[in-house]
Amino acid sequence: MKILAIDSSGLVASVAVVEDETMLAEYTVNYKKTHSQTLLPMLGEISKMIELDLQSIDAIAVAAGPGSFTGLRIGSATAKGLGLALEKPLISVPTVDALAYNLYDTDKLVCPLMDARRSQVYTGIYEFQGRELRVLEPQAPVPVSDIVEKLNEMGREVLFLGDGVPVYQEKIEELIRVPHAYAPAHMNKQRAAAVAVLAQKYYREGKTETAAAHQPVYLRMSQAEQERERQNPC
Repeated sequence: MKILAIDSSGLVASVAVVEDETMLAEYTVNYKKTHSQTLLPMLGEISKMIELDLQSIDAIAVAAGPGSFTGLRIGSATAKGLGLALEKPLISVPTVDALAYNLYDTDKLVCPLMDARRSQVYTGIYEFQGRELRVLEPQAPVPVSDIVEKLNEMGREVLFLGDGVPVYQEKIEELIRVPHAYAPAHMNKQRAAAVAVLAQKYYREGKTETAAAHQPVYLRMSQAEQERERQNPC
């Protein structure tokens, strides 16, 4: 099974190709360029380096959200365009689940934190059981104080990761009452390879969709939509 995966849900842009148990290529950039500038050139470089025939892939996986509204739209449009052109199915992978998968098989709780702005994070709580990712708290936008309180109630050691960590680390340290640590640089941001590996599992379970049917998962309204609703409450 060969999966092409895309993640542009946050600050990082990442593209990967995974075939069975082998990661053939991954290109990840965390720099001051828009994802619209980086994703297709990154895919082009990967395709050239591994002599990839795009018709040989079985499916296209995409980090479906939550995350940056613009980033999700770019990733979704890229995946849909490829899916339509190649006539390949899409696999939507929850962004926070894929981020948690970076810490595969840890015996600690995993808590990804993506900065959702307005004093909130996109987050969830996860653990690995029998090397399977188990969702204890599904991804949702919440104040960082709420997720830390839930972790305190669980009373277990936790690993934090994600771009929300540097934004809210001071607040975490103020509130946390359980043993905790922060993932190192090579594991603490989105990676398309993690999206691809989770997508393999979803593919085997029949969790695919057509390119035409795919939609990002925002979990909340954009600021512009909220402004419109306030101005037109009816």
